[in-house]
Amino acid sequence: MLTVSADEIARVIYPVGFYRTKARAILAICADLLERFGGTVPDEIDQLLTLTGVGRKTANLVVTLGYGKPGICVDTHVHRISNRLGYVRTRTPEQTEMALRAQLPRRFWIGYNDLLVAFGQNVCAPISPRCSRCPVASLCPRVGVTSSR
Repeated sequence: MLTVSADEIARVIYPVGFYRTKARAILAICADLLERFGGTVPDEIDQLLTLTGVGRKTANLVVTLGYGKPGICVDTHVHRISNRLGYVRTRTPEQTEMALRAQLPRRFWIGYNDLLVAFGQNVCAPISPRCSRCPVASLCPRVGVTSSR
């Protein structure tokens, strides 16, 4: 990877937001992995968080999908919907992750993100969610929802 330029990486990951910044981060992470971890991607969240550009969501993603370890990937959808459903009452994605770790049975941790991302993109949108099409509308307290379709 270190023989590939940031511009080449940026072209490959172009559909991703902030692709130029992420391309530079990828190169820095590769160098750091070689220098500090002998080229092996760590399987612990705390070690992954020491890599530049790696946050909790990415660290959880690596340990869950890369190593099959339990973790909860909390992105904007997981944070918003978990709060909207009243399952947690948190202000930040990190607080949501910790609250979900305390409440959600471990067997659901890995799949939780996948379920809520698709649901958040297609039904439970951030602004004007499609409550009329929601399969759990009768169970949802709609915390923070001011208008819906």
